[in-house]
Formats: sequence, C-alpha cells, structure tokens
Amino acid sequence: MTQAALSTPAARPWARLRDPAWYQEYGVYLAVAVVLLFNALFTEHFMTADNLRTQLVQVAPIVIVALGMALVIGTEGVDLSVGSTMALATALLPLYLGYGLVPALVMALLAGAVVGAINGSLVSLVGLQPIVATLALFVGGRGLALVMADGQLKQIVNPDLLSLGTGSFLGIPLVVLIAAVLAAAVAFLVQRTTFGRQVVAIGGNRSAAALAGLPVRRVLIGVYVLCGVLAALAGILATARLTASDPSSLGTLMELSAITAVVVGGTPLNGGSIRVLGTVAGALLMQLLRATLVKHDLPDSTAQIAQAAIIIAAVYVARERRSR
Repeated sequence: MTQAALSTPAARPWARLRDPAWYQEYGVYLAVAVVLLFNALFTEHFMTADNLRTQLVQVAPIVIVALGMALVIGTEGVDLSVGSTMALATALLPLYLGYGLVPALVMALLAGAVVGAINGSLVSLVGLQPIVATLALFVGGRGLALVMADGQLKQIVNPDLLSLGTGSFLGIPLVVLIAAVLAAAVAFLVQRTTFGRQVVAIGGNRSAAALAGLPVRRVLIGVYVLCGVLAALAGILATARLTASDPSSLGTLMELSAITAVVVGGTPLNGGSIRVLGTVAGALLMQLLRATLVKHDLPDSTAQIAQAAIIIAAVYVARERRSR
C-alpha cells in the first residue's frame, strides 16, 4: 500500500493498529474490554453484579498502592518497600486501637510517611539507586512489623475499622469509593498542579530539571512519602476487609502487582510520564485475568505466566515506541 493510500481516512485506523504508541496509549483498555467480553460469552455468572463487586473490592488496595507507585516510576524510580509498608501499617493498628480509631489510623499512616521519607532521602540526598534504597526497607520493614506483632496474627474487632473494609455507601463498597477518589486526586495532582508537573519534568530529565531551578530533592522526597502513605492506607483497608492483622502475609508481592499495573497501564519505566487512568485499568486487567483463569479451574501458576506475558508485551511496546 502506498503512503498516499495509508494517509486516507479509511486507512488511518489500520495504520494506528500498527503503531506501538497506540497500543501503549489504549492497549490496556482494549485488553480489559476483551477480557470482559470473553467472560460475558464463556464464563457463567461472571458478569453478575455480585461478582463484579467482588472483583472491584479485591482490586481496590492494589489500585491504591499502584497510584503511589506510578508517581515514583514517573520520576524514573521504583519503590520495592510498599508491601512491607502495608505490613507495618497492619502491625501498628492493634497496638493503638485501644486509644481509638483515629490515633490508630494516624500512627499507621505516619509509619507509611516515615518509610517514604527514608526512601526519598536515600534516593535524593544520599544518591542511591531507587531499587537499592527501597530494597533495605523491603526486607527490614516486614521484619520490624513481625517484631511489633510478636509474629502473630491478631483479630480485629473494632467495628469502626471493620466498616472501612465491609461498609458501603449507596450500594458501592467504601474501599472502592476510596480508591476511586484517590485515583481522581492523583490524576488532578499530576495534570493540574505545579507539583505534578515537577514530578513529570524530573522523570523526563533530572539534570535539566535541577538546572531549571526545580526543587528536585524536595519533590523526590514528597513522591516517596506519598507512595508510602498510600501503601499504608492500602494496608489499613486490607486489614479491615480481612478482619485480622497479619504482617507475615499482608502485602506480600504487592510491589510486583503495583509495578505490573503501572507498566501495563502505559507509564514508561524510564519516567517522564504518568498515566493514572491507565494504571487503574492495568490493575483491573490483572485482577480480571486472574479471576477468569480461576473461574475456568486453571491453576494460579497459569495466571502468573499470563501476567508475565502481558508485562513482556507492555515493555516491548514501550521499547518499540521509544526506538521510533
């Protein structure tokens, strides 16, 4: 086909389908639509209101963590400590619930902020690579959480806390509403605020951002603090939904789930761009894919292989886009 033919209106849609940029921009939404269509046709009782509600409740903590991870990756960084931060939050809750719900929530969120501040300081002030800086708390954070919990699972009986995990508003689960509000807030932060524009600029070229007078160190610390607070909040909501504090397992492999959601959602690993809606769609895609395979009696290992294939495809598309 000639160049002139490709430029005609009829040919443009087909040309877009061969463009890696199109897949990085819209591929995750197409994949979600395909999975939903498949389940509507071939999976019994999948498209019921109760099941879709369950899927949204299960994916909500992943979405919250992935939002923070998207901000970090937007600066060309990564945070491997989000799972351990969730464990710290769940370990602190039983220790402070005796003083009331608010003090317990404040302490759990403060722990996330402290973890983020440490990570951000190691990256921006000490100059460590993000993967190295956050690896320390990836290992040590969960160990500290287990020490605080005496290595034991503790039941949560506080009705106010449990309502965060099981309650609803106008028929919509509170955890889903919280995740939706946070997604909208992060999208506004990225697109409409000076801080968001600074985050993207630093991710695009940190040296140029510093030469332009941007507060690179302060912004980086702020990004990691936000990521830590969001991870702690996800830990609180997951604890409320499970009705138990279990730092030995809560948040395990959450960092990989969050990174997957961000990458599949179209945010490049080399920074300079943050796709909030794509991140939400990426988390939803992974959840729907896992649920689909479970519904068809396939082992969890198959879901992991499918997720790995999707990650490879997403990274390949991003690489092809950069090479053009």
